[in-house]
Amino acid sequence: MILAVTAGKGGVGKSTVAYNLGAELDAVVIDADLGMADLPATRGPDLHDVLAGRAAPLEAVREEGPVDLLPCGRSLAGARAADPAALAETVTAVAAAYDRVVIDSPAGLRSDAGLPLYAAEACLLVTQPTRPAIADALRARELARVIETPLARVALNRVDPDRFDGAASGLDRIASTLDGPVTPIPDSAAVARAQRAGQPVGRLAPDSRPARQFAELASQVRRALEP
Repeated sequence: MILAVTAGKGGVGKSTVAYNLGAELDAVVIDADLGMADLPATRGPDLHDVLAGRAAPLEAVREEGPVDLLPCGRSLAGARAADPAALAETVTAVAAAYDRVVIDSPAGLRSDAGLPLYAAEACLLVTQPTRPAIADALRARELARVIETPLARVALNRVDPDRFDGAASGLDRIASTLDGPVTPIPDSAAVARAQRAGQPVGRLAPDSRPARQFAELASQVRRALEP
């Protein structure tokens, strides 16, 4: 399984969804946002090094944290030295060794946003329940169509927890607009606490509603990609 997690704009929680989904799927999460990496950083070779030919893909995978991770460097020099065209080969190598890969893609429609979609078997689109976010998500959805990357699911992130149980009609409208099934993820202080601790919410607060929704999202992705 190779799943690209993408979004039409930054700030919708794409990296948080990718990290938590990677935990639930027991996958390696690749931070492929070459210019604005957001997942936990560690010492040692990173994706910038791999794409610059200074390290092998498996050499850069970190297994010591709560989620297996291929981190990305933060430096501008590292981003400039990296060859984005080598991303697909890197993803393939990691998937061959670990079976499941979740790619945290760059947000928006930058020139490198399509590369994770090209490398993936399917994508997960992350958005929020606001008109601007849905409009941006629609543009990302069209990019996935152009690249011919199937949409596995839409994660509607930061849903108002007070309206969560009554959001069915809104979910139907969003599903129709984005032409894909929608899973809501409620806004929660538990997610923020887990993010600050560098932990998946399922480990820090396993009985919380977001933890249950991330587990459900992972089950839905597995059913879509591993029938």
